[in-house]
Amino acid sequence: MKIGTKLIHAGAEPDPSTGAIMTPIYQTSTYVQEAPGVNKGFEYARSQNPTRKALEEALAIIENGKFGLAFSSGVAATDAVIKLLVPGDEVIAASDMYGGTYRLFTKIFEKFGIRFVYVDTTDPSNIEKAITPATKLIWLETPTNPLMNITDIAAVAAISKKAKTILCVDNTFASPYLQNPLDLGADLVMHSSTKYLGGHSDVIQGALVMNDPALREQLYFIQKSCGAVPGPMDCFLVLRGIKTLHVRMKEHCLNGAKIAVWLKQQPKVGKVYWPGFEDHPGHAIAKTQMRDFGGMISFELKDESDAELKRVLSSTKVFALAESLGGVESLINHPASMTHASIPRDERIKNGLKDSLIRLSVGIEDADDLIEDLRQAIG
Repeated sequence: MKIGTKLIHAGAEPDPSTGAIMTPIYQTSTYVQEAPGVNKGFEYARSQNPTRKALEEALAIIENGKFGLAFSSGVAATDAVIKLLVPGDEVIAASDMYGGTYRLFTKIFEKFGIRFVYVDTTDPSNIEKAITPATKLIWLETPTNPLMNITDIAAVAAISKKAKTILCVDNTFASPYLQNPLDLGADLVMHSSTKYLGGHSDVIQGALVMNDPALREQLYFIQKSCGAVPGPMDCFLVLRGIKTLHVRMKEHCLNGAKIAVWLKQQPKVGKVYWPGFEDHPGHAIAKTQMRDFGGMISFELKDESDAELKRVLSSTKVFALAESLGGVESLINHPASMTHASIPRDERIKNGLKDSLIRLSVGIEDADDLIEDLRQAIG
């Protein structure tokens, strides 16, 4: 089945009682049982909900996996993965990553005795060198947030399998439309469903997808025991968003390419980070594991002064200055003071994230209007 058809029909079955073509919002906390322990597959909504069940089936289908689990946020999904570990375990993670993930790792889980090792994952040999007997998890983002670095998922999967570790890939920037890490050997895929899966900036949610039944049971136990589950309305919104993912992503990619090329030609713009450029260090790998290059772009201004940075960020009229990404509307973001502020400045600078970096989430508006907006803002 082609991906467009799959996205529209994944997890969607007509409601057996009414024939409703859209999955109903089962706004209930509990379910009547015929006798103690005799039920229709649902007992309590923290453990199971029919709307969430439909979404979890859809998540598995669109990522070419067997099992999906939905969480109350992307960070909650990440939290569940780390709860697979015990004190003394080690995690190897990308040195360039979402600030919220870094904060969760360093401020929450380090104090429970889990060690995090950060390396440049664009060279898989760095991962291989960092592995010790205590390594239990490898955590990747590709493309990374916000520097758009690319990691060879298949190469890291081979290293992970040899070391008998779990490989989890944050696929938020690419979405299942552009990349399917399970097909490349990953054990787990994580999404902030808030972003491209939801697609309309109206829901907070996260997801995990996997093939291993034992891993699914472990994570399901964490999901129901810790209770970081999404409500049925949120599940309905993500189910609805998934149905248009393919048409939205086509426009995100087209607009992203036009804007990336335009930015590179501007005299006031310095480096532009976008994996679609042939001179991007990860371009060749991105071509093999992605279907297109997405709508996320970062760039630096040649004038790195705070005054110029603030002027540009405050001057856009179509691009909204806001955190998050992946919605139909275009957003402009300053990672150093917004999404990545929780990472100490010296760590950000060491990893190549300058204070002058600007991140764009290119929406699906008319590309000419977006370019004109950037033109008048940059000057």
